[in-house]
Amino acid sequence: MKKILVVALAAISFASCKKDDLERNGFYKGPVVSVHGGKAWTWVQISKTGNPEKLAVAFTDEALSTVPVGGNGEGHGHGMENSWTLKFHPKASVTPFNHLGLGWNPTGHEPEPIYGKPHFDLHFYLPTPQEIDAIPPYEVDSSKFKNWPAPTYFPATYFNPGGGVPKMGAHWVDVTSSEFAGQPFTQTFIFGAYDGKISFYEPMITLEFLKNNSNFERTIPQPAKVQKTGWYPTKMRVVKHDGLTEVVLDGFTFRQQS
Repeated sequence: MKKILVVALAAISFASCKKDDLERNGFYKGPVVSVHGGKAWTWVQISKTGNPEKLAVAFTDEALSTVPVGGNGEGHGHGMENSWTLKFHPKASVTPFNHLGLGWNPTGHEPEPIYGKPHFDLHFYLPTPQEIDAIPPYEVDSSKFKNWPAPTYFPATYFNPGGGVPKMGAHWVDVTSSEFAGQPFTQTFIFGAYDGKISFYEPMITLEFLKNNSNFERTIPQPAKVQKTGWYPTKMRVVKHDGLTEVVLDGFTFRQQS
């Protein structure tokens, strides 16, 4: 019994030291959630001056290998078994983002000819989970979906295809994205809004792309103005290491509300 206790205490001490080492290097991890047969969590990297350098979600290999593919799709609603709310570490509050809404689409979603591939929706939400959860179906009350922010709060190449999604908002997509030029959908970047406010930044990435890319980087189109003062990402990356796949918002720059 004494030997077991010593081993247990050593394991706890090792885990504590590892966490302390990470935080000394500016890495702060959010709570872990189960994603089918694996795990996912968020993390933020903060510089010595207190500025955000990276904000990310990490998936274990087991998560990506056990998410269900095919079957009866749930559309953009994902279904409770394929939808998770991931919290950020408090240190991430220097960014405009409040939490991450992680949605898995086993058969993709509408419009099916474009986005009908198994993929993840990664909503980096600005409002709280309670505010997002209160967004009704478009058919019940469309008024706040139609209350759009001014065009300057979206990148110049973005447009709204109409409608809106409950517990999300209205979506703006990039007309220059490759899936609108006859190329297969692999990854794209979407903006969302509800009741006159920008509500989310959304990388949308297929399972195939996440599995097959280990060092991908793209720019994030930038709006002329932002509604909330804070640090905003200018790049998105997909990286793999140590049995993990991470989607990283990177290249943060400070912007003033205007």
